[in-house]
Amino acid sequence: MGNFYKDNDDIQFLFQHMDLNKVSRMQEEEFKHAAEFETAPEDETEAIQNYNMVLDSIGELSADFIAPRSEDVDREGNTLNEDGTVSYAAGIADALDALAKADVMGFTLPHRFGGLNFPNTVYSMAIEIVSRADASLMNIFGLQGIAETINFFADEDIKQNYLHDFASGKVTGAMVLTEPDAGSDLQACDLKAFQDDNGNWYLHGVKRFITNGCGEVLLVLARSEDRSGGLGLSLFVCDRGPTVTVRRLEDKLGIHGSPTCELFFDNTPCQLIGERQRGLVTYVMSLMNGARIGIAGQSMGIAEATYRVARDYAASREQFGVAIEKLPAVRDMMIEMKTSIEAGRALLYETSWIVDHEIGLNKIIDNSEDKDAVKAAKKELKFIKRLAGMLTPMSKYFCSEMSNTVSYDSIQILGGSGYMRDYACERHARDARITTIYEGTSQLQVVAAVRGVCGGTGEKYLAQLAAAEYGDNVKDLTAMLAEGTETLLECAKFAKGEGIEYMDLYGRQIVDIAIALIIGYYFCSQASSDVEMEVAVADSDQTVPMTKRKEVMARRYITRNADKIKTLAAEVMSGDRTTFKEYDALIGPVPEIA
Repeated sequence: MGNFYKDNDDIQFLFQHMDLNKVSRMQEEEFKHAAEFETAPEDETEAIQNYNMVLDSIGELSADFIAPRSEDVDREGNTLNEDGTVSYAAGIADALDALAKADVMGFTLPHRFGGLNFPNTVYSMAIEIVSRADASLMNIFGLQGIAETINFFADEDIKQNYLHDFASGKVTGAMVLTEPDAGSDLQACDLKAFQDDNGNWYLHGVKRFITNGCGEVLLVLARSEDRSGGLGLSLFVCDRGPTVTVRRLEDKLGIHGSPTCELFFDNTPCQLIGERQRGLVTYVMSLMNGARIGIAGQSMGIAEATYRVARDYAASREQFGVAIEKLPAVRDMMIEMKTSIEAGRALLYETSWIVDHEIGLNKIIDNSEDKDAVKAAKKELKFIKRLAGMLTPMSKYFCSEMSNTVSYDSIQILGGSGYMRDYACERHARDARITTIYEGTSQLQVVAAVRGVCGGTGEKYLAQLAAAEYGDNVKDLTAMLAEGTETLLECAKFAKGEGIEYMDLYGRQIVDIAIALIIGYYFCSQASSDVEMEVAVADSDQTVPMTKRKEVMARRYITRNADKIKTLAAEVMSGDRTTFKEYDALIGPVPEIA
């Protein structure tokens, strides 16, 4: 039997390396729920055992049940029926049923609604594992943030009405945000929300590009006020019913198992989530930040899946009398792919841990009777919230771009075979392509992240990372990272001095430098870990400590990035404004399209 958790040494290492004890205490509010709910752990040890057990179960289900159906899912796709309902591909329907029976559809929901109450860090691990099996399935499994949003912001009656069914897997949901003329610019939303004489709310209008728009529970962003901009928008929840019509299913490049719908709301009854006018600024931003971490996890799963196909092929395919992984160019590509995947995983899991920390601090503020604890939590939350706001777009940007690169390179490793449907690489490449687009394009993630880097959050976080304890084996590497940090601060200061437009123009270079430094520190931390774990060495019966392997990876990653950082910094500090000044001359007139 296969197991996508047990066969991944890096996930298991990070599970032990990261401080899950702390997030479990915060998530379980010092384990106060154990007396009331049988599913609630009594202490850190039991909580970690529960996390491990569920990941083991999902790993086995993903390997033995979901992955074997993924190719058929891709070819079958979804069906829009004559009555306006949508039928999933058989493999997706079967997988959702299996996940519901495994009790993992309420991953982060509280115990009182039948959820597991697991932290986001563990959820990110689960999303990666499921996405490795079938990336399109994650677009339904990974939409649990809809239930989280209801839990965070809705009133108790709405919570009771929906959250038990979410946790049991009886219903799935959709984030209904995008419109034909309001893609990334959600402030341009025009779908109307109006009240009758009795104060009941209704929705009218069209939404497009809605992932799982056929879901039973819809969170809808709508214009509730007679004013333009984000302050005219509110968030509503409604059931999929006779007044909600799926007008079409999009014919897409990839993730064919995930239905992408155009919806028409014809005076659909709905309920207000939270307060009017906070739909976009507060609720949707929270929802989208969770979704962005989910897409980063999806990206990781795709990258891991396609890398493994390439590695297997490179080790078995012979050319010129040797396996092609013996050829220097192929060998270097494989190492770069492996390093990039572990870099992305480190960034994603650490980001998820910070988000868990933020949620935990909010729980202390909302529920603790200890005034000193509340005061300390409020003080700490100010920075943690800014840090989560910087790392979340960084993770989505880095992991999705990395997934596309690894998928592209996997096809290259297989050569002509990679271009054929005989191997899964072409499917993984098609699936990966959307990850840099939905839930905010890479360009928008960079704009969000560069604000944190240049606004002081990046500097403070890097100072914290630099002050941590590291082994003597990586002290020379942390010195290189400190030098790189000085370069980053010079770039940030220069870009800010040149104005917002200039900072955004060179945002990608600035964010790339920051990510390289942050991940460099993560690798040094992993190389200094006290986790005792042995991993196999290729083409031998020998094993080495995982920390030793991580030291080798850290050394390659940091030293290779040192020169890249200098090159990126030179671009930032160049003052080149031709993008602004010479656009018309360089780009020429709009071409005619036949």
